Amino acid sequence: MKHDFKLFLEGDKIARVMVIGDLILDEYIWGSVNRISPEAPVPVLESKSENRAIGGAGNVANNLVALGCEVYIVGAIGQDEKGDRLIELLQERGVNTEGIYRYLHRPTTSKIRILAHNQQILRIDKEDDRQIPEEVEQKFIAYINKILPSMDGVICSDYQKGMLTPKILQAIMKRAKNSKKEVIVDPKGDDFSIYKGASLITPNKKEIEGAVPIKINNEEDMERAAQYLMTLTKAKAVLVTRGKEGMTLYQAKSKPVEISTRAREVFDVTGAGDTAISVLARAVFHGLDYQEAATLANMAAGIVVGKLGTAVVTLKEINHYLQEELLRVSSNVLDFSELSQIISHAKSLGKKVVFTNGCFDIIHGGHIEFLQRAKALGDVLVVGLNSDDSVRHLKGDGRPIKNEHERANILSALKYVDYITIFNELTPESLIRGVRPDVLVKGDDYKLEEVVGRDIVESYGARVELVPIVQGLSTTGTVEKIRRAGQAPGGNR
Repeated sequence: MKHDFKLFLEGDKIARVMVIGDLILDEYIWGSVNRISPEAPVPVLESKSENRAIGGAGNVANNLVALGCEVYIVGAIGQDEKGDRLIELLQERGVNTEGIYRYLHRPTTSKIRILAHNQQILRIDKEDDRQIPEEVEQKFIAYINKILPSMDGVICSDYQKGMLTPKILQAIMKRAKNSKKEVIVDPKGDDFSIYKGASLITPNKKEIEGAVPIKINNEEDMERAAQYLMTLTKAKAVLVTRGKEGMTLYQAKSKPVEISTRAREVFDVTGAGDTAISVLARAVFHGLDYQEAATLANMAAGIVVGKLGTAVVTLKEINHYLQEELLRVSSNVLDFSELSQIISHAKSLGKKVVFTNGCFDIIHGGHIEFLQRAKALGDVLVVGLNSDDSVRHLKGDGRPIKNEHERANILSALKYVDYITIFNELTPESLIRGVRPDVLVKGDDYKLEEVVGRDIVESYGARVELVPIVQGLSTTGTVEKIRRAGQAPGGNR
């Protein structure tokens, strides 16, 4: 990772964000079902409680406030009791509502969810999704032109309820371009050309299938579809959200980046997309690149689906989740792609990464002491383990004594070793370039100029540390003693 997640999560910078889109009041009726109605074959809900929450673009604003942002909301609602309640909820959260326009003859969009035993059994929608009239468009455009330059960035949250008209979107993109502000769009519909000028668009898999003239049967088709949308919208990137499959980030002239799902247990997906785009935007506006921001957004979505109802995620929760991520690896023997992700998380949390490498053919007391001293130099110790083929090239026929899986399992049992990865090359240079350790450790039987990878780590400000080794102990020496013992009279042959 290029940036430090720790600075993002614990810093005191307050981002100013404009959220433009469709405002929705989410209503919940909670209860239990214990009988069927005598009037019709339908369940009878015994209502226990009711509550109202901010939905739609308002939930994006709500999430941003939870992330420590100063938020200005722009949208339209009705002059009705539901609209009154929505305004109250937004203001209670500290959202600036001066950009909200209220209609006399148009209802506030609402979604009533009926839940029995924590399971949603019905949803009732009340809405008017016609486009807002031209005179209202002009009021919004005037407001956007006035305050957008003072924002750190803009989110367009489109639910296709009539707020984000082509004229309003054009005004946003033009003003943002002139002000050098990023615009992130959560799109809807089958015409993405209306989002031309956006920095980043975040469709789900179904939305992207409906917006391109490409039949998507495989990953190559999806990549072509994403490239098509980037050409169409002039966006720098497309982040495709794929539910339980995670996310895929597409950028021009770059390979797609797969970001696997982080959900531990799913209770309710309501608002997960709003949470994801909020964290994504907060990170981008803070200065993180799109991949870093998407990684955080994916984690946040994994947290929020473990909550019931329209919920938000805080920076503290994301920080806690990242800390736990380092402890959730079922095995500490990883391939490089897994290791890379874990090490990125560790560094983003300010952890010092120590790296060493070797064959570790027969573990002896010298190895134990060496690894103990290496771990003491930092927070996370990564061991690069030579594969069987590379040991054979380095040590000759008859080595290794134990295969790479046995050696890795033995190392993984040592409390000083955090992660192990097997490499097939004769030197660990490629691995060192990938891990970018803070400290590269070798035994003091090496001279500093002999350490492979020294030039790499010193080039980015890290260091090499030579630690004392136990004299008289080595795998080669141990093997020779065993062989001599086996050849001696009475020895095992």
